[in-house]
Amino acid sequence: MSVVRHILDRKGREVATISPQASLADAVHMLADRRIGAVVVSSGDRDIAGILSERDIVRAVARLGAGALDSGVAETMTTKVVTCAETDSIGDLMERMTEGKFRHLPVVEKGKLVGIISIGDVVKSRVAEMEHEQSALKDYIMNS
Repeated sequence: MSVVRHILDRKGREVATISPQASLADAVHMLADRRIGAVVVSSGDRDIAGILSERDIVRAVARLGAGALDSGVAETMTTKVVTCAETDSIGDLMERMTEGKFRHLPVVEKGKLVGIISIGDVVKSRVAEMEHEQSALKDYIMNS
């Protein structure tokens, strides 16, 4: 089974980050412009202060109304960030994401942010893996 490193090697290691002092409106624009569902909150040097997802923003707006968009990212972000490592298996990620109901996991090595994995990345990787296995089985059957 594949590991996180394989996904990052294919998709790249760029991670959208935002300052904890930025406004939620700034975060909304970043998410929309980049067509992503979450942004890592970092005060620099690839350290993780939190993560801000579309769900976090929706909850803030539901609680505070449209004025929530004027509040700071630090007030809304999730601070207990669950992460993964490049050596974690796709199976481990699927389990972690399902149990925690996460759609995004920052990838951390030696305490520093090196990438981010979405549930879409995991599904795409798993489907490719299954297609490869199916192809190998067909070849085996045809050549037996």
